[in-house]
Amino acid sequence: MNANRRSVMPFDGPRRLETAFQLVRGVCLVVIIAALGLTGWVVWYSGRRIEAAEQRIYLLASGKALEGVAADRRDNVAVEARDHVRVFHEDFFTLDPDERVIRTNISRALYLADGSAKRAWENLKENGYYAGIISGNISQEITVDSVTLDLRGYPYYFRCYGTQRITRPSVVVTRDLITEGWLRAVTRSDNNPHGFLIERWNTIENKDIKTENR
Repeated sequence: MNANRRSVMPFDGPRRLETAFQLVRGVCLVVIIAALGLTGWVVWYSGRRIEAAEQRIYLLASGKALEGVAADRRDNVAVEARDHVRVFHEDFFTLDPDERVIRTNISRALYLADGSAKRAWENLKENGYYAGIISGNISQEITVDSVTLDLRGYPYYFRCYGTQRITRPSVVVTRDLITEGWLRAVTRSDNNPHGFLIERWNTIENKDIKTENR
């Protein structure tokens, strides 16, 4: 045998190609998974940002834009309901010896309640109540002390506790006022921004508690 014959090593090229292919495939798989994860995160984050932007509102007050946050009505139903009752009573019972003022305030109040409030207004009008305010130079205002609300049933029952202050030329009369009614949800509008309607409104008590000479 020839002693100078060189030993021949077996060729392992296919194995190396397979290993390289597996490495490239693993790298590509990792890149694809990372890209999908990044895309999913971007979509989720963009959605959150858009939702937050939609919840941001701006209110115009005294010529200035004030930023506010919109909230689901269910979160604020008690606050809005109480304010609706308060606004109605302030409009209905705030009167001055001016026919235009009376008509404007009563008109605003009647948008917030059903026919029960209109009947009360018509009874007062027929009895000469508003004519007496104008002829007697009487001013009347109300302070709503509290509004209790029962949200366990629907429509929502409320009871309003207020104090009336009636200013006549010679005396100031303070009266205690308690009313009740039910609140039904309706479509919001410029005339009814809270989206409630007072139903079956009734006066429980309205009596003098103090009289002061001027």
